Amino acid sequence: MKKILLIVSFAVLAITAGCKKQAQTDEIIIGASPTPHAEILYFARPYFEQAGLKVKVLEMSDYIIPNTALDSNDIQANYMQHEPYLIDFNNKNKLKNHLVSAGKIHFEPLSVYAGKSSDIENVKNGAVIGIPNDPTNGARALWLLDELGILKINKNKGFEATELDIIDNPKKITIKAMEAAQLPVSLPDLDFAVINGNYALGAGVLDKAIIGESSSSTSASTFGNIIAVKEQDLNNPQIQKIVEILKSEPVKQYIRDTYKGVVIPF
Repeated sequence: MKKILLIVSFAVLAITAGCKKQAQTDEIIIGASPTPHAEILYFARPYFEQAGLKVKVLEMSDYIIPNTALDSNDIQANYMQHEPYLIDFNNKNKLKNHLVSAGKIHFEPLSVYAGKSSDIENVKNGAVIGIPNDPTNGARALWLLDELGILKINKNKGFEATELDIIDNPKKITIKAMEAAQLPVSLPDLDFAVINGNYALGAGVLDKAIIGESSSSTSASTFGNIIAVKEQDLNNPQIQKIVEILKSEPVKQYIRDTYKGVVIPF
């Protein structure tokens, strides 16, 4: 009888432990930038629920904590970055896990925004133009300024170009690299700024946009915003279902209707 009770006790403990483990994995916590990423996830929440998914959105306002939180398993996915940034983050940080893309959801064109000037076709000599200071978005900004004829960069550097790769600057433009989130509030002190769509949305400066990256550009195919996960979770059915829902037509239509071209679904 004691032996039977002991076996039953172990079985109960095993089931309880299994239930706890299952409970821990039932809820998928996704770290997301407030705008537009978290907003898109909130819209998709009823579709997640219909699919039997418990998704919690944790809003995060920078580009670093969502990846470190994912690496340490505080969250199970994040939605706030493009793949080149993620690759660069993997390469430059000592992570316990390799972080990868589970799918591209949308593209946010970088645009030039008016500061003290709005005449992008007649940029004055010595103008100061703000750009994001993270490597990939900084390079995108320089490419855009090159395409607009404001300066020329060494395109052999690709999207690793920096201010040091400017090879022709006839108007002696000063490039001021700064934290992406600071660019919208710095517009009064700059002649122009090249700003990420999500930060422009969050700061309410969309009316100051002058011109941006084309949806058919190399940037669009390269810099789609992704759901990032740990590599070992790439084939997790819950993650795959979340990506499927975010790429579904109702979510795409929400993005089109809400962001009017500032955010473009894939």
